[in-house]
Amino acid sequence: MKHSAHIAMVSIPAHGHVNPSLEVIRTLVGRGHRVTYANAPSFGDVVRGTGAELKPYESTLPGPDESWSNDPIDGLTIFLDDAIAMLPQLRAAYADDRPDLFLYDIAGAPARLLGEEWDVPAVQLSPSFVAWTGYEEEMAPAIEAMRADPRGADYYRRFTQWLTANGSTVTDSIAFQGRPTRCLALIPGVMQPHADRVDPAVYSFVGPIIGDRSAQGTWTRPASAGKVLLVSLGSEFTDHPDFYRRCVAAFGGLADWHTVLQVGRHVDPAALGQLPPNVEAHPWVPQLAILEQADAFLTHAGMGGSGEGLYCGTPMIVAPQAADQFDNADRLTALGVARRVDVATVTAQELTEILLDLDTDPEVRRRSAQIRQELREHGGADRAADLIEAELAHPTQPLQAVHT
Repeated sequence: MKHSAHIAMVSIPAHGHVNPSLEVIRTLVGRGHRVTYANAPSFGDVVRGTGAELKPYESTLPGPDESWSNDPIDGLTIFLDDAIAMLPQLRAAYADDRPDLFLYDIAGAPARLLGEEWDVPAVQLSPSFVAWTGYEEEMAPAIEAMRADPRGADYYRRFTQWLTANGSTVTDSIAFQGRPTRCLALIPGVMQPHADRVDPAVYSFVGPIIGDRSAQGTWTRPASAGKVLLVSLGSEFTDHPDFYRRCVAAFGGLADWHTVLQVGRHVDPAALGQLPPNVEAHPWVPQLAILEQADAFLTHAGMGGSGEGLYCGTPMIVAPQAADQFDNADRLTALGVARRVDVATVTAQELTEILLDLDTDPEVRRRSAQIRQELREHGGADRAADLIEAELAHPTQPLQAVHT
């Protein structure tokens, strides 16, 4: 048996950041390691379900009933405020229980600071795409535009001040967040922009990592269903009752299709009116269980849903709304497995036509099946655990200091 180590995972209370890591954590626990997981108490059951021990901290992020801003500077500021509040809590939680290795989500940056302070190796687990050679140059116009905004200038100033005050060798916020010493990308390699320009010595693609989701419940395909469509806009940006009504109008009239609508916590299914027999609506559904039986997937193109759709080989209609979803939607379309729509403007008739076109396109089916096979041969949680154990044995050397 390999040497048992204390591995500490640090993340935030958001499903899109937690879910991709869960099977990795479960696998590490299964290999005999002691794994602690720093997160908000609200994620205690999820963490303990992997066999890990919760290290609770109080997050300042918006709660489940609060709205997130779509303004990028506001969003970055919210995450920075949370990181600043998180750091002293992590330092106290681990002061007398220092790990052999930190794993940290892209929003768990304080773990990298503690790793530097305590000489503990730290590996980023990224639930989204990673930086490539030339990334900073290509992003420069957008960064400069944010710096030109007084709020953006204050954000970058505060981030650098925070890193400097805590003795980081990397005091540029973009490099600190986007240039980890070592990173496992928990996404399909096919979703990575400019994958040929990503440094394989730093970044390893191990996703999507799909584990046992039976605890989330099951779903049985109706015997009368010729084909199945799942409609889900994720867990955050779901307040679109008018769009769901257009989906009912578009797909309820297709006798051969059974449609499952996940409408989220903001919309009462009753607000959709009387549903046809071939349409069901719920605040939440066991997404993977349905995707494994579905013939099409209308998704917001979050990285988690995108990866699950690819893993199941399910052709997609993508309706991006925020953050990386627009890039993901472009990538899925370029891969030949999806069609893109705009939630705000797409009509019911257009939705009907797009679904039928997607379903009857043999190239979409071929590409979906091909990528599905590739992902299932990728390695998943066991490969991720192997790479993490390799860092325990031979930690990656820190990068050179970067200053602004």
